[in-house]
Amino acid sequence: MELKSKLLSLSLLLAAGFSAQAEFKQFPDGSPVPAWFNDAHQPELNSLGKQYVVTEHGVVNDSTVIQTERIQAVIDLAAQNGGGVVVIPEGTFLSGSLFFKPSTHLHLLKGGKLKGSDAITHYEIVKTRLEGQTLDYFAALINADNCNGFTITGEGTIDGNGHRFYDEFWLRRKVNKKCTNLEALRPRMVYISNSKDVTVGGVRMVNSGFWTNHLYNCERVKYLGVTILAPTDGYPKGPSTDAIDMDVCNDVLISQCYMNVNDDGVCLKGGKGTYVDTIPGNGPVTNVIIDRCTFGKTNAGVTFGSEAWDCSNVIMKDCKFEDTYHVLLFKMRPDTPQQYRNVLIDGATGRVRTALEVQTWRQFFNKVERDPMPESGVDNVVFRNGHLECTRDFYRQGQGDFYTLKNFIFRDIWATDPAGGAFDTSGIQDCIIQNVTINDVKR
Repeated sequence: MELKSKLLSLSLLLAAGFSAQAEFKQFPDGSPVPAWFNDAHQPELNSLGKQYVVTEHGVVNDSTVIQTERIQAVIDLAAQNGGGVVVIPEGTFLSGSLFFKPSTHLHLLKGGKLKGSDAITHYEIVKTRLEGQTLDYFAALINADNCNGFTITGEGTIDGNGHRFYDEFWLRRKVNKKCTNLEALRPRMVYISNSKDVTVGGVRMVNSGFWTNHLYNCERVKYLGVTILAPTDGYPKGPSTDAIDMDVCNDVLISQCYMNVNDDGVCLKGGKGTYVDTIPGNGPVTNVIIDRCTFGKTNAGVTFGSEAWDCSNVIMKDCKFEDTYHVLLFKMRPDTPQQYRNVLIDGATGRVRTALEVQTWRQFFNKVERDPMPESGVDNVVFRNGHLECTRDFYRQGQGDFYTLKNFIFRDIWATDPAGGAFDTSGIQDCIIQNVTINDVKR
């Protein structure tokens, strides 16, 4: 009880300072942080162009009627007229896959809900990106391709209506334990691709059928004050409802968001496979800042993989954890050459199962011959100013001799560890431990 009281007191003290954004000046590799990252203001509705309220263009406020074609017609009208913002007013509007065009935006007023159909037949089959590959699959509820400046804003809700998809997934798993995500046939909520200067702010995103937000080949992306929820308790849980997946993306700010989903919170992706670095469409994820976010029962605050191979310059600052599995998780695939480097975790507080884990990941393993096989490893990780109650252990490393870990620093950390506080870092080359206290034992 004494340890828990200390943790609570420290967390409350730190929480008082979370309201103000820190000024980010330097990435872990020493390169300067662009000023763009230090502006967390959401765009004003009046700045987005002409407003197209859907109910003024033939869309009815009826939660029982599929209105995909009517809503799409409003998007197309805005695009034809040079752009503008499609506004979802108070009420519930049911739809299948929608495709936003350049210079169009989406805004949901308070009390407004865009709700996805729970029938997969209402989602078009398109060429898209999923699980580290390009393939034909179902479009998301909201799609935006080559839409520079695209925004999703407002106080309303996007509801993926995913419970029927969850039921089907778990039923398939009972029949075939190796059933993959793609075989379950379910839509993502948001898919934004090949776009720059994207902002998603203020909205609630709930019950996505599959990944909630998937960004592919995007630059300068901001998620600001977004709430992302999917079922994590009881039945059915929302399988693979990742909150934000960054796939071949650069310059990403995720600030003051709340995520509680039945998989990863922020997940870095970019491709997988033994020849991952030679396949067109795959690529790195660089320059990501996760600032003052709160994570509920997600698998991790930030996950590297499992479909990732080149990720660097990631900062997580002043984030809180509420029964999260991990603060930081590295998924290492024996079938994929992976290099994860230049990572800073600063000011993590709360309750987690394990603070940092390096996990050997063999799901859907498919290694082929490659000689020489490029090296895999994690390099230059700093974990500091942590105040954490760990319910399994503070640090864990899986079995595997196909990767190297080097240049880790653990500094100014206070944590509990029911595993006894062993904190075995023998698998890390050049590991520095400074002012780390686990179970009231200072190291």
